[in-house]
Order: sequence, then C-alpha cells, then structure tokens
Amino acid sequence: MLLRGHGGQPVFRDEIDRAAFLAALQTAFTAERVALHAYALLPERVWLLCTPASSQGIGRAVQSLGRGFSASFNRRHGRTGTVWDGRYRAAVIEDGLPLLEAMVFVDQAPVREGQVATPLASAWSSARQHAGIASQYVLTDAETYWMLGNTPFERWAAYRTLVEEMQGNAKAERLATAALRGWAIGSQSFLERTAKAATRPVTPRPRGRPRLKISG
Repeated sequence: MLLRGHGGQPVFRDEIDRAAFLAALQTAFTAERVALHAYALLPERVWLLCTPASSQGIGRAVQSLGRGFSASFNRRHGRTGTVWDGRYRAAVIEDGLPLLEAMVFVDQAPVREGQVATPLASAWSSARQHAGIASQYVLTDAETYWMLGNTPFERWAAYRTLVEEMQGNAKAERLATAALRGWAIGSQSFLERTAKAATRPVTPRPRGRPRLKISG
C-alpha cells in the first residue's frame, strides 16, 4: 500500500513526525485488525505491507490514520488542510514468494530513495526488525517470513541476505506500478481467482488493438 503527500509535499519533517505517524498507525491498525508486515517511511510517501481481517479494514484504518496524523502534523507545524494526496494506492499480493518479494521491496525503499546506503541503516523501516535488530514498530510476521528458518536466528540471517541484495529495477518497477494501478501480483491461478472476484481489471490490459476474429 502506498500513501503519498498532498501535491508531492513532505509528510515528515523530522523524527518526531515519524514517531507520531507510527503511533497513529498502530492505533488505527489495531482498532481495525489490520496486521502490518513491513513499512518504510520516506519524506514524501509511505509504503505499507499489510493484511486486513475484513474487506473494509484497510479503508477504515487509513481514514482513521489520516484524521489522527493530519491533525497532529498540522497542529505541530502551524498549517491546515490534508496531508495526504487523495486515496491510498494498493496491490493485492499472493502469499508465498510474491509476498516475500514485496516485503523486501518495502524494506529497500529508503535505499532506492537515496536516504541510506543500505536497508539496515534505516531506522524508519521494518528491515532492521526482520534482520533481528530493534524496530520502531512491533510487526506481525507473515507466514512466508517464518518459513525462512526454524529459529529466529535462522530467519534473521536468511532475511539479511535477501534484503542486502538490491532487487533489479524491473522487479522494483513492477511492484511499484502494481500498487499505483491497483493490479494483483502472483501466480496465474491467483490472478484468475482475483479477477473473478474483482469489479475492475487487476492486471495490465494487452497492448495494441484486439485481434480480428475470422469466421467461416
């Protein structure tokens, strides 16, 4: 899930803002039973990887988060108006390898934005917690993460290896575009099931004009 600052404006000006956001996030997600698996706080946007307990959970949580954080941000910085740029953007991701790749994508976001040199250098993402280092937010580990090892030490070591090798530009672009466009990510069978349950396209439309059907 992607949250962006209104008009491309920064949503965090210092560490106090970031800590306030995570506190508001935890309150909203706990109330609406949304499990957070990964996060990255960037100057002008926020990446979140989460699983709701109900179909309405994320929408209600984001509304609550927007009200709570916007009020404190405006009060602290003497401003008015919304902090966020319209609706949140999100992709539906299949459990397993696609979810693990999305987790790594989120944890590598501060490096792609030029904020830090390595993922584990960021104090405001979930990379450090996934690698066994203290984090600013207590996460709900996805089942995919638990499959990295039988012990915490094995999982930390395995994830550290994964996150320290930057994803290729093509993969990172695919994940970012999926979130922006609302596309699904996963196996062909997962995409087909998601498409049947959705009321709009969940995959890119084929390029070019449709082929003519010749009969007779």
